[in-house]
Amino acid sequence: MDIIVQKFGGSSVADAKKLGNVAGRVIDAYNEGQSVVVVVSAQGDTTDDLLEKAAEVNPSASKREMDVLLSTGEQISMSLLAMTIEKLGYPVVSLTGWQAGIVTNSKYGKARIKSINVERIIKELDSKRIVIVAGFQGLNKYDDITTLGRGGSDTTAVALAAGLHAKACEIYTDVDGVYTADPRIVKNAKKLNDISYDEMLELASLGANVLQNRSVEMASKYNVKLEVKSSFEKVPGTLIKGVSKVEKMLVRGVTKDDNVVLLSLVNIENTPGKAFKIFSMLAKENINVDVILQSIGRGDTKDITFTIDESNAVTAVKVLNDNLSMLGAQSIECARNISKVSVVGAGMASNPGVASLMFEALYDVGININMISTSEIKISVLIDQKDSEKAVRAIHDKFNLA
Repeated sequence: MDIIVQKFGGSSVADAKKLGNVAGRVIDAYNEGQSVVVVVSAQGDTTDDLLEKAAEVNPSASKREMDVLLSTGEQISMSLLAMTIEKLGYPVVSLTGWQAGIVTNSKYGKARIKSINVERIIKELDSKRIVIVAGFQGLNKYDDITTLGRGGSDTTAVALAAGLHAKACEIYTDVDGVYTADPRIVKNAKKLNDISYDEMLELASLGANVLQNRSVEMASKYNVKLEVKSSFEKVPGTLIKGVSKVEKMLVRGVTKDDNVVLLSLVNIENTPGKAFKIFSMLAKENINVDVILQSIGRGDTKDITFTIDESNAVTAVKVLNDNLSMLGAQSIECARNISKVSVVGAGMASNPGVASLMFEALYDVGININMISTSEIKISVLIDQKDSEKAVRAIHDKFNLA
């Protein structure tokens, strides 16, 4: 049987009218003879509301209890969508993440999917039911509820598509595809017909909020046909696949990330193993480090500067402060109001001059660069946050992406 997985984000299921619109999309696919599995996120601002409720009673609640609470948002969405479809006369069943067989590790709040037992879903599909699954959640080996982190419903959808060998995984959002830049910032941004897994993974990791980066990584690993489409308009979306037409576009997209904090460990003893100690401490706290710069050194000391996500700043500073003497560092400096602006494109690997053009764009509008990071298919710069939108527009224009 042909199985299709559809995922609808929080804005797509925010109220009764939008749930009716989603139900129509699902039923259309069902009436075409396809077996339909739907993954839903929590409605609108439900997750933020639940976080506020938790803060009211216990600002230091354990991550385990937070997962129990936050998982309810998706369960509300799945049941309301099932009720909407049921009212229209179609066979439907809603399943929580654990009922759908999703098994995770025990990293509460940022769990990763270890395996999926699709037996229950297959049984329901064989009975000609539409299956609605709560995204963002699973069950660990202790039978505890876990959540997958922000955007985790994307990962749920891709994982189910891989486990069910679905013919396609459609991600429905409030935009109708992947653009060369955020169309709210760049008015003439262009929608891409297709983009490679590698390019999309870089864009998602660098601040593009269309897809969670882990979902793209999983789609690439299991060769899941992924398409980003509009929840509200029936127009073609953006296909994410193995190889894209890279020759036609040197740069595929420009993106920015304002949730960046720059940490500097000042005057560290210039002896072997210091970098290992710093970053292993952060790794134990599940903190990802991005751009890293180590100074040449002054006498017997050096500085190490790196960026992390703003959500991890408090934890990172505490861990490093607690170990300053062991690291042999004088102090920690923390700089906020920083943005990371990036260009991404597989065509960059075989075309020199991309960095020069990007830096020229920033020079033209008087923006200073603090740090630079590069890979084969991306260039990132750290700049003052107040200049981030201006930078994105200038770079987008310089590469004629419109």
